[in-house]
Amino acid sequence: MKKNGKGLLLLMILVLFALMAAACNSEGEEGSGSGSGSGVDVGIVLPTKDEPRWVQDEQRFKDALSDSDYSTEILFSQGSSAKEKENVEALLNKGIKVLIITPHDGAAAAAAVEAAKKDDVTVIAYDRLITDTDAVDYYVTFDSLAVGAAQAQYLIDNAEGSDIPLYLYAGASSDNNAFLFFQGAWEVLQPKIADGTFKIANSSEAEALSDTKELDRDQLSKIIGQVTTNWDPNESKNKAQTHLTSVGEDLKGDVAILAPNDGTARSIADVFGSDSAVTDYTITGQDAEKASIQYIIDEKQSMTVFKDVRTLVQDAMGMAVEVLDGNEPETTGSYDNGAGEVKAKQTDVIVVDKENVKSELIDTEYYEASEFTGIE
Repeated sequence: MKKNGKGLLLLMILVLFALMAAACNSEGEEGSGSGSGSGVDVGIVLPTKDEPRWVQDEQRFKDALSDSDYSTEILFSQGSSAKEKENVEALLNKGIKVLIITPHDGAAAAAAVEAAKKDDVTVIAYDRLITDTDAVDYYVTFDSLAVGAAQAQYLIDNAEGSDIPLYLYAGASSDNNAFLFFQGAWEVLQPKIADGTFKIANSSEAEALSDTKELDRDQLSKIIGQVTTNWDPNESKNKAQTHLTSVGEDLKGDVAILAPNDGTARSIADVFGSDSAVTDYTITGQDAEKASIQYIIDEKQSMTVFKDVRTLVQDAMGMAVEVLDGNEPETTGSYDNGAGEVKAKQTDVIVVDKENVKSELIDTEYYEASEFTGIE
């Protein structure tokens, strides 16, 4: 009996070790594409799973390396800079050689990428610039100034008459892109504010600067501080309700609305559309989210700036592969992040409204017609 007991104990120990080894191997492969299994080559940190854009990007990143010898792991920070830093550290522990990161907060992410740089990891900022650090090697982006300029030009092209109430909204003040979007829009809108085409309805800071076309960072901060949505649909809704409640009939009627992206645009549009004193509105957006394309078809949102994320993902992964292969990635410009010039690769943007939604989004197979109702 004693001999059999010892044998059973030895067998149990061997099984336990086998299970632990299998678990370790499984953990190392989680989130990876095809690869040698010797660790993770490309670590990707995205800001949140709560926005469709980033969930779609997750799959596109996985697909981009599916036929490659390199492996990848994708983690989400869920709107937390602390979680973001933990994610970067977890990926560094897995031996990544390239980090692709979309920061939740461009300045707060500096500490995370500096840790990566100390490990000789190449850092690629994806779609949002990381500021105030020299640890960023490359930046893959859409032309953010062009996004805002396109939104503003659409409002101008659809403006009739003068003294049109103009409601300004911006993204999060922690996001450098929000500044670039707003700057691009302001530089196009300002001459039309100065000549009386538009009348600012919801920002005393913008009114005070209505004669200034080129705003510095502090001036932009003052305006954005008043009209930020924090990229949050609920905050956008509440802010729009507050604005419409506090203004008189002279700031309603036919109005123009600069909304920074699609999620905020839909919430703001719902508020303005439910106010009987608002007879018509033109509202901008960005990202060509599926829900906003339906809003455009239903004439509840006027336009969106389409940024073909397929191209952006390909650019980011192409850059990562070039680095892994020992080559110098191709760039098309640079951005000042406060600590120096960061080499960048830019992707063009496209304005989409009801007139061209089919040709730009359906015919190019970005979406299928069956995903919408009322498309022609």
